[in-house]
Amino acid sequence: MRRPALTALAASAAAAIAASASAQTTRPPAAQPKPQVTATTQAATCRNTGDFGRWLEGFKKDATAQGISAGTWSAAAPYLTLDQNIIWTDRGQRFFGQSFLDFSDKLASRNRIQNGLAHIAKHKALFARAEKEFGVPAPVITAFWALESDFGSGMGNKPVLRSLATLAYDCRRSEMFRGELLAALKIVERSDLRPDEMIGSWAGELGQTQFLPSHYLNHAVDWDGDGRRNLLRSPADVIGSTAAFLKSLGWEGGQPWLQEVRVPISLAWDQADLAVQQPRSQWAKWGVTTAEGKPLDGDQTAASLVLPMGRNGPAFLAYGNFQAYLKWNQSLNYAVTAAYLATRIGGAPAMSRGRGPIPTLVHNQIVELQSLLNKRGFPAGEPDGKLGAGSRAAIKAAQMKFGLPADSYPTAELIEKLRQ
Repeated sequence: MRRPALTALAASAAAAIAASASAQTTRPPAAQPKPQVTATTQAATCRNTGDFGRWLEGFKKDATAQGISAGTWSAAAPYLTLDQNIIWTDRGQRFFGQSFLDFSDKLASRNRIQNGLAHIAKHKALFARAEKEFGVPAPVITAFWALESDFGSGMGNKPVLRSLATLAYDCRRSEMFRGELLAALKIVERSDLRPDEMIGSWAGELGQTQFLPSHYLNHAVDWDGDGRRNLLRSPADVIGSTAAFLKSLGWEGGQPWLQEVRVPISLAWDQADLAVQQPRSQWAKWGVTTAEGKPLDGDQTAASLVLPMGRNGPAFLAYGNFQAYLKWNQSLNYAVTAAYLATRIGGAPAMSRGRGPIPTLVHNQIVELQSLLNKRGFPAGEPDGKLGAGSRAAIKAAQMKFGLPADSYPTAELIEKLRQ
């Protein structure tokens, strides 16, 4: 899912946002995570110097050796061209630089909750089958379906083979996308989709829940019995395949994924970290309650406290199944939003806005903060204006050094400390 200056799943997010706004106003076997398609540390400014035609000839030899037939190559060839706009898009994304509340307000919309409930009612038997076979509840599948494409209305408008060929040629992540391009050709080879049908995101994702081709190849299932795995047009295949993929990411049936909570102002904030797990009974001893202020279950279920906007913002307990969200998309904003939307579709109330207004940093301030963290010996990764896991860990370490509340959330106060 994503947009404004599009990200990998981002191609579908922008469409998703547009569709939502419009509606409201009128791995081999073990799957690998969806790569976070944002400007990352790797070769963000690398330059392409080789000829695309020569590169494509070399790739054709490799594809043939991997079992791609002459017929498949011939059918795909008209789409295996270079699109410089794809490269420019890949180098300039900022959608995931938004604050969590801004992000979730746009994506976890009332319209999506209502549409999710309608789809659950419409496909009741398919969702029941998905939970029985893979342990994944209907609200979880439906939330991804809503975020990634608004139930098929925003799957993207780019020829996927062209996007993949361009990104496989591009120097930034050529190895990853070379594999994805080969997987897309194998999808054609086994007759699931024709090249002209493969229309999707600028980053090469396909279908109503936006699978990378390798995930499509390895985890898509034929649930409507027509002999094809069609994630563009078959609701049965979409529901079954999404559940199968989540199962491959470690989803455990019958277990929770996310729960909104209240936290006391006196909490030891360094415990609020996805790398820290405590039994739910321990969180209860420290004064954490349900969102309604009721006592938590005092059991041994392990959970991490997640504060996407720091100690004064919304608070959540993230359980074991939340890891599947992070493997689906490594953006914390996306993962929490998707998990939260699933709880809303499942009947949970709207989340708290936190304790009063929460100051947020703009893109350039976060870039400066990341640069200062790196300079002062707190590795924050590439200064890209996005608060990934590395940046949050660096912020926490710096907060602890300067005696600030270690909630991993960036503040102007921390920037001042680092400047000095």
